[in-house]
Amino acid sequence: MEKSQQNDLNTMSLEKDDPLKSSSPQISVSEFSCHCCYDILVNPTTLNCGHSFCRHCLALWWTSSKKTECPECREKWEGFPKVNILLRDAIEKLFPDAIRMRFEDIQQNNDIVQSLAAFQKYGNDQIPLVPNTGRVNQHRGGGFFSGVLTALTGVAVVLLVYHWSSRESEHDLLVHKAVAKWTAEEVVLWLEQLGPWATLYRDRFLSERVNGRLLLTLTEEEFSRAPYTIENSSHRRAILMELERVKALGVKPPQNLWEYKAVNPGRSLFLLYALKSSPRLGLLYLYLFDYTDTFLPFIHTICPLQEDSSGEDIFTKLLDLREPTWKQWREFLVKYSFLPYQLIAEFAWDWLEVHYWTSRFLIVNAMLLSVLELFSFWRIWSRSELKTVPQRMWSHFWKVSTQGLFVAMFWPLIPQFVCNCLFYWALYFNPIINIDLVVKEVRRLETQVF
Repeated sequence: MEKSQQNDLNTMSLEKDDPLKSSSPQISVSEFSCHCCYDILVNPTTLNCGHSFCRHCLALWWTSSKKTECPECREKWEGFPKVNILLRDAIEKLFPDAIRMRFEDIQQNNDIVQSLAAFQKYGNDQIPLVPNTGRVNQHRGGGFFSGVLTALTGVAVVLLVYHWSSRESEHDLLVHKAVAKWTAEEVVLWLEQLGPWATLYRDRFLSERVNGRLLLTLTEEEFSRAPYTIENSSHRRAILMELERVKALGVKPPQNLWEYKAVNPGRSLFLLYALKSSPRLGLLYLYLFDYTDTFLPFIHTICPLQEDSSGEDIFTKLLDLREPTWKQWREFLVKYSFLPYQLIAEFAWDWLEVHYWTSRFLIVNAMLLSVLELFSFWRIWSRSELKTVPQRMWSHFWKVSTQGLFVAMFWPLIPQFVCNCLFYWALYFNPIINIDLVVKEVRRLETQVF
């Protein structure tokens, strides 16, 4: 009997010492109160300093003050605060009724809803925090990816310096030099740029010392007989067609990226940035204001007719001024609507033989921009913001149009050196920047708390 009573006393003593089995003291709501609203914590967000607040309270504080610091101790937080999931789940299990009532009040308050949306948008624009396991590497230089990014930047700088040092000036001179002043070597250079097939007639033009003045006087009949003897009618027609363009312009028309930039420095810079930030508006601009010289060669390159595409080279497509067929328009409009960056990648792919490294940079950049656009659509879909798409499109159109008008107004005042720096930066360094943006978007998906 005494032994039984002693066991009961020991059990009561263990229960009193074990807080998990003890029923007192009772946990109250006040122990889980927010230091901003002094009500129960809803989606508790813990800052670096250790203080926790309702997420909407923190959003209201940030919206009103625009300060990234704790409302209580004023210590600045790092990164973007996340919901304390463990604390949130514990509070919701302990006080489900109180949490439900608080949620209903929050959802009915438009100021809170707007503040939460603005706060989350601010968070999406921040660099996501690196997981704890990688923070040591972050302080030592950013880890593996930062090393790769630095290496790619170094490669881009080397290629850019090599390009500047090894570019042949003749290509730029011909687009500015009058045809009548061309030498025999420059005429041959013009001929070779018509396509690989033109090399067949190189020696014949050199042996006859055909300069610019003589070239302007040649006719189809003279091309077909000795000493030129161009028996292939399609080759003869291509030479005559390009010769007519040369006669009309008085100079050599641009036939590659560098020549186009030399003739149209402002437009090339505008198109490069427009196709990067808004490819659909950029292509619409080409259709409306540069249809013959740029849009027609572009659509014939990316959407060629199947029966003609097998034997045509890139220069032959550039000389094709025929109106596109309905099949070409159908293919173009589908890609234009859903995969606009693919159009740019396909165009650059056809220029691989002419611009070896530059085309590869353009293709990689187009792929990265497609991924970033996909992430943007995913964010709109996941947040149920499809209703805001028309407003976003109008804001984007207004922004791009304003920037284009601003550049057009101040273009004569901008030094050419600055324009060249902007052009090469967008051409060679934007792919490297976009790699970083894609990695950040992937990390954001991994770390974002819905």
